[in-house]
Amino acid sequence: MLSALLAVGWEPEIRGWIIVIISVAVLMGSTYLILGTNLGARLGFLVAITGLSGWMMSMAIIWAVYGIGLKGPEPTWHPHEPISIVRDGALLNRTEIVEGSSDIKGLDSVAAAKKVSDQLVSEGWKSLEESDPKRGQAVASADEIIQIEAKEFVAGEYVAVAVYDKGGARYPKLGDSIDFLAFKHKPRYAIVEIAPLVAQRAEPGRAPARAQIDEAQPHRYVVMIRDLGAKRRPAFLIGFGSGLIFFLLCWILHRREALLRKNLALKTSAA
Repeated sequence: MLSALLAVGWEPEIRGWIIVIISVAVLMGSTYLILGTNLGARLGFLVAITGLSGWMMSMAIIWAVYGIGLKGPEPTWHPHEPISIVRDGALLNRTEIVEGSSDIKGLDSVAAAKKVSDQLVSEGWKSLEESDPKRGQAVASADEIIQIEAKEFVAGEYVAVAVYDKGGARYPKLGDSIDFLAFKHKPRYAIVEIAPLVAQRAEPGRAPARAQIDEAQPHRYVVMIRDLGAKRRPAFLIGFGSGLIFFLLCWILHRREALLRKNLALKTSAA
């Protein structure tokens, strides 16, 4: 028997379950025990459940306001459909989010990339600075698309030279700056410009050579759309459900109190 108990893995699954069960039994059980000894078993249970549902509603509201606690899916970048990787800058308009096409026929890769960049900026695309956190998030998502999903490059064979961002405006707004009631969003897109690197020969005992952009190859463009996720959905669902239970139980307690007062008044008048 002892050997069988010692063979059970107590870390972290079983220990975690035991801690949760003991905590719930001690905290809720002790509260119900005190209420039950003063109000009776049924009324004490009703009051305890009402307090628990009210506390859960308050906790869920705080979770929803600050975005903490039990969270849903985080906002992420997803490949744009139907085209997510454009290997020719002149075909960016086929993604249906770029209005015009650039005539880059006969230009080298540097001049072609510059012309495409100017076109994107003229259409309202914002070129993100290297210090902007949004740029790092977009580049990380583009790396996953181009390395894992498309398997076009591996790490070290390319570099992200520019990131363009557009859309994502919230509405409706009160005036120009008050967006407290802005629950809807316009689609937000990002285009990550990828430049292939010249293959470097690795020599034992020497530092890696400095990365150089291969000007003989055209730049690629990874097109993505923003998924806003559902970070606060669990908190809203818990708060809504707990609120319904809380107000229903409050109504039951009020109805019980009113009925008790009515019966006591009848008993007093009959006496």
